[in-house]
Parts: sequence; C-alpha cells; structure tokens
Amino acid sequence: MSHSAEGRTFHVVIVGGGITGLATAYYLQQYAPPYVTYSVLESDGRWGGKIVTENIHGFTIEGGPDSFLTQKPAALNLCRELGLEDRLLGTNEAQRKVYVLLNGRLRPLPDGVMLVIPTRFTPFVTSSLISWPGKLRMALDLVIPRRRQDGDESLASFIRRRLGQEALDKIAEPLMAGIHVSDAERQSLAATFPRFMELERVHRSLIKGMLVQKRQMARRTGPSLPLFMTLRDGLGELVSALCARLRGDMHLNSSVVHLELADGNRATSWRGRTDGYWVRLQNGQTLHADAVVLTVPAYVAATLITPLHATLAHRLRSIRYVSTATLSLGYRRSELDHPLDGFGFVVPRREPSHLMACTWTSTKFLYRAPADHVLLRVFLGGPHREDTVALDDERILNLVREELQCIMGIDAEPVLARLHRWQNANPQYDVGHLERVAEIEKLAEELPGLYLTGSAFRGVGIPDCIAQGKNVAQAVLSMAMKHVVH
Repeated sequence: MSHSAEGRTFHVVIVGGGITGLATAYYLQQYAPPYVTYSVLESDGRWGGKIVTENIHGFTIEGGPDSFLTQKPAALNLCRELGLEDRLLGTNEAQRKVYVLLNGRLRPLPDGVMLVIPTRFTPFVTSSLISWPGKLRMALDLVIPRRRQDGDESLASFIRRRLGQEALDKIAEPLMAGIHVSDAERQSLAATFPRFMELERVHRSLIKGMLVQKRQMARRTGPSLPLFMTLRDGLGELVSALCARLRGDMHLNSSVVHLELADGNRATSWRGRTDGYWVRLQNGQTLHADAVVLTVPAYVAATLITPLHATLAHRLRSIRYVSTATLSLGYRRSELDHPLDGFGFVVPRREPSHLMACTWTSTKFLYRAPADHVLLRVFLGGPHREDTVALDDERILNLVREELQCIMGIDAEPVLARLHRWQNANPQYDVGHLERVAEIEKLAEELPGLYLTGSAFRGVGIPDCIAQGKNVAQAVLSMAMKHVVH
C-alpha cells in the first residue's frame, strides 16, 4: 500500500515568504511525493521579501535588489524553469562605465578593472582615479608573496596587503564592501569573495590570476551572458511567477510568535525524535509541522528558537544587521544636463557624503522609465551612514537632492520620488562567518526537523538565496521519506 493510501502525511511549515521561502516551497513541490504538504507563512501583506517592484506612471522601480548575478546559475535556471526566459534583460553593455566620487567629483573607474584588479594596462596607467604612488603600489601585487597563514581575513586586510591602501579606499571599499553593505574592516573575505583567496592561492598574484581567467573566458565558445540580468518588468515578475506555481497553503499577514516541540519537552530531552512542532500564530491559530523551515532574519529566528535551544539562539544573535534605504527619483530627460553615460557612481567612505551609491537605472537597464524620462536610484545607510535611514521622508529627499545637485548638477524637480527603508535587513558577514554558520548548523542538528536558511547564512544575493532554498527543500524531503517509512 502506498503512503498516500495509508493516509500518512508529512507537513512542512515554511516561515518567511521572501525569495528563499518561495524557492524552498517551489522545489519542495517539484520533488515531493503526494504525502508531503506545505504551508508558507509571511508576516507582511505581500510576497517577495526584499524584492519589491513597483510600476508607477511608466517607471519600473525596484525597492530592493534590481538584478541577479548570472555567474551563480540558480536564479537564471529558476527563471527558465518558470518560463521567463524571453523576459530576461541584461545590462546595457554600451554604457558600462562606473564612476567613483572623489573629492566631490565623479571620476571613471578605469576600463578593465574587475572589481578592484586592473587587467588592461593603458586605461589603468592613464586613469586619474589612482595616484602614481597608488598605481605603483597596486603593481607590487605582481611580486608580493602569498599569505602564509590559512584562515579567514577581512576584505580590508586582504586588499591592503595585496594592492595597497589607496586601492582599498577608492575602489574596493565602495565597490566590494558596497555590494554587501559591509564594513570592509570586518567583512569576511572567505564568505564574500572566496574567489580572491583562490586567486592568491593558485596564482600568487591577483593580477596574474585574473589575466589567466580572462584569457580562459575569451576562449570559450558561444555567446556570453551579461554579468547581471533582471526581468523586463522588474524582479517582481519572478515573485509573481513563483507564487502562481505554488499550490500549498499560502498565508500573508501571518506572524509566527511561538514554536513548541509537539511533545512539550525541551530540546535536550528530545534529540533524535520526530514528533514535530506546534507553530503558533499571532492570530491565535496553531499549525502542526513535521518540519519547520525558518527563512526569516537570524534575530527573528533566534527569538522563536530561544525556548527550544538557548545556545543556538545566542549564536544566531551574533549575526549583526545594518539598515539601508533606497530613494528612486524620476526626471524629465530634458531637465538634466548630465549625460548619464554609465551605470552610476559609488561613494568611498571617506567622502563627506550621506550617499553610498547612485545607480543611473534607466541607463543600466532598458524599459525602466517612460519616453523622454530618466530614473535614478540612490542608496543610503549602511555601516557608516546608518543614521541617515532614521531621518523623515522629506529630510531624506531634500538631503539627496542637495547632494545630487552638487555631484551631478541636477536642479530639476523630480516628477516621481519613491523611498524604501530596510531596517535591520542586511546581514553582516563578519570575519569568521563561515565558522559561525557551521557552528549554527551543528547546533541546529539537535532540533531534528528544524531548518535555518536565507541571506544570513550562505550568501546574500538572489541566486544564493534560491540555491539555499533548493538545498533545504532536498534536506526536508530526505527527512520526510525516512519519517513516513518509519
């Protein structure tokens, strides 16, 4: 007799309806036998978490991420699985320039600089961004020996050692730490840029290693994908397509306030048992779960886990978070003199500015602004400017307009302004992060059927979150098969 015929089921409760939670549900549904069922609980009134796309008067506004990395295939593969391949949109390869704000002026990043590593001689030598002493110091990477110690180090320590302080201050810190909204002095290299550790290990020199990889990529046949891609009407298309496929119990405005072991015991007396959990909601409803997947921020997971496993909760709270905000501004093109000839600019920490960066969105991607209009997006907050996020809407708008006037000469009144705040939404991958996560995962094994995943653990990008969701879905299915068999 089949399991479904016996009436036995295995129910999974997924807490959090961001991209990780939705991906978990999708892959659970894709691979699960009929006896595995699931519920997705989201405390907010919409799905998608930090993916927020708004289409207003012809402008396509992203409140959170605006694209995904194609070198990590999980997001691209999911788009294809969902039938979105013809909706994919790459960056504008004709306008790839990136600027750096230096002493109040925008200076272009030299062509051929890959994150921070120069790979073309002439543009690098003739650039006004880095001084001659700074260029000579970067060139010393060609002869500096490998680091002798194993183990993690900060992004700042690594770049300072290989390429020098100026490369750190003007390029690596605003670009590489900016990607992760992190403090370069605390940011884990192993968790965020393991490729750089590998370049040093294999090639000794970052410049040599990157040139080797560049030549290898040039020899590959077939069309190359843009490094970043999105969807024509924004990343909200991905969320909508996912939700349209999901057939489980989907609940918005459903905050989980308490987790209990189904037999009432504490974790220490419960190891190895599979009675499951009671999941109690703020509205008074209670669900039974054979497995619970927490895709919420680490500090939220810690609150739910504290009654079950205080040590695990304590480790989860050790993952720090910072706050950010994005302000999207639409303008009439005729009222801006600036050429907007690139993806935008980044702001080094040492500049006296409230901005982290500004993306020239309608240049970076097509279909982001109506005819004869442009769209810009400013990034605020982060580890060094977090107090900006606490200002009221009008103060933020005025502050940003003042800075854009000084930096880009924009005096025009925006025809559209949309602010999105992200309070304590950006996990910090501090030095030792991978060891911290490994310890958390080991402790979590003492709560069978409880899974922790999401941007706090093994990658903050959309592909990382999707891959983590797929992995945890497979782990849950493995448990479900053992549970029902026994």
